[in-house]
Amino acid sequence: MEKRKPEWLKVKYQDPKKIAHVKRLLNNLSLHTVCEEANCPNKMECFSKGTATFMVLGSVCTRNCKFCNVTKGTPEQVDEQEPFHLAQAVDELQLRHVVITTVTRDDLPDGGAAHFARIIEEIRKRSTATIEVLISDLQGNKEALQAIVDKQPEIINHNLETVPSLYAQVRPMANYQQSLTLLARVKEMDSEIFTKSGIMVGLGETTEEVIALMHDLRSVDCDFLTIGQYLAPSKNHLDVVEYVHPDIFSMYEEQAYALGFKHVASAPFVRSSYNAADLSTIIR
Repeated sequence: MEKRKPEWLKVKYQDPKKIAHVKRLLNNLSLHTVCEEANCPNKMECFSKGTATFMVLGSVCTRNCKFCNVTKGTPEQVDEQEPFHLAQAVDELQLRHVVITTVTRDDLPDGGAAHFARIIEEIRKRSTATIEVLISDLQGNKEALQAIVDKQPEIINHNLETVPSLYAQVRPMANYQQSLTLLARVKEMDSEIFTKSGIMVGLGETTEEVIALMHDLRSVDCDFLTIGQYLAPSKNHLDVVEYVHPDIFSMYEEQAYALGFKHVASAPFVRSSYNAADLSTIIR
């Protein structure tokens, strides 16, 4: 039986005119957003502020994560015009901080790293916006990661998503240690780049497991952390085990700051890129 959502998970009304403007621009440039593809609960708020998290390399993912609403299957051909179109959107939306994420492309030898590099180059030509890339684990490909690091985005984000004990259930094609290693390698390659990760709670993890995960992230010098409530996109996805109370999110935030994270966002509606523009004041 589906759990009833508590009062603190009600979405606020947003301005439909601003939302329509962002949608028109994205459609005209043939761009995808994770906001829509992943059915994010914050998409109306973000669109109404004139912001969006761009999702590149198509809208079809090669993995089968059980929490995610993004389409799974055979990916589309890489759109070579996408870097130019995305840079144009960043310019037209006058973004001060841009977030670029991707479906996982295990079908590409470099996981799409070269495409990310071209996107960063094109944005730099048109905009002074700070750049955050939310990347896959690149199947542990160190050379692919180096290609992205070499373009020096301000933030490289890679989400652990959940605690190790739930990986087989939540992320069956991913590896917790491989994800931690990627974050460690970013700092080894360029210590000036900020690293970021995020998790969902409410999947059956314990408080102790969440704290242990925070320790793991700090052990690889991760700078930023996001923690949000898992919400099932449909009845075909993993069930919500628990709606975590806002007080617990506040406790996680306090614990994370005590461990040394530079910025923490921990609340029910927090997602990896939610209000990410707030970080631009920290990283400039």
